[in-house]
Amino acid sequence: MLFLIFKMMSTKKISIYQVFPRLFVNDNNSRVNDGSITENGCGKMSDFTINALTEIKKLGITHIWYMGIIEHVTQTDYTAYGIPLDHPAIVKGKAGSPYAIKDYYDVDPDLANDVFKRMKEFESLISRTHRSGLKIIIDFGPNHVARQYHSDARPAGVVDLGAGDNPDRAFSPRNNFYYFPQTELRGYFDMQAGALQPYREYPAKATGNNHFDAHPSISDWYETVKLNYGVNYTGGGERCFSPVPDTWEKMLHILFFWVSKGVDGFRCDMAEMVPVEFWEWCIRMILTGYVIGCKVYNYF
Repeated sequence: MLFLIFKMMSTKKISIYQVFPRLFVNDNNSRVNDGSITENGCGKMSDFTINALTEIKKLGITHIWYMGIIEHVTQTDYTAYGIPLDHPAIVKGKAGSPYAIKDYYDVDPDLANDVFKRMKEFESLISRTHRSGLKIIIDFGPNHVARQYHSDARPAGVVDLGAGDNPDRAFSPRNNFYYFPQTELRGYFDMQAGALQPYREYPAKATGNNHFDAHPSISDWYETVKLNYGVNYTGGGERCFSPVPDTWEKMLHILFFWVSKGVDGFRCDMAEMVPVEFWEWCIRMILTGYVIGCKVYNYF
């Protein structure tokens, strides 16, 4: 796990308050097993009022780490808001894993009072956090994404992950994913999960926990796919970093996007599964291209 803390203007020791917004102020006490968001409720970004944030700051906190902000898979149906439905076979639980990202450029609709205005609500949260004298950290999952990843909120001109891939090649430094050409995904888990049709993926992609075949099991991170940073894991471990792999460029743009919103830092999930060369390049690019200063904290 890696923390990238940007815009450090002093040498003051930082103190991070970690919080899961969906649980912070969820006063619904029904606790239905495998229940829906309607049955069990969900905390909202608006729960972090100026008063609440001020009380957190009084604890000696300098930074607040909001978990699960970026849009991830869910079994809640948001198609009325233009959000594609996720196949239940590749969603863990009703709410889904906050580390199975389905759109790097969007906000989890569960956390919004008005789903259509979810990004505005997040921007308001950033503003309240800063007015309370706190810095804001969010999760960044660079190693893997949801199996059905598709960004419908990406800025104009941004090419989606996988959109330019050649799936006939198991590995290419220009691909964003790792493929098993002419092979369908046949997972050792329930690939239908009550849906009308089973989940289908062709060609199959490598699974997020470095599972390099088309048969992930229930104990794998089967709801995710591994991102390709230019390491040919199944071809002897060759490291193809020149020219800069396409995934590097896309991940850097995602970080820039959130920094431009006012985010002060990132908690980088499974950072050790991403080549250190990417982090060296990425931090250098951010330092020279966007922010005033940066400190890196690595906690395992």
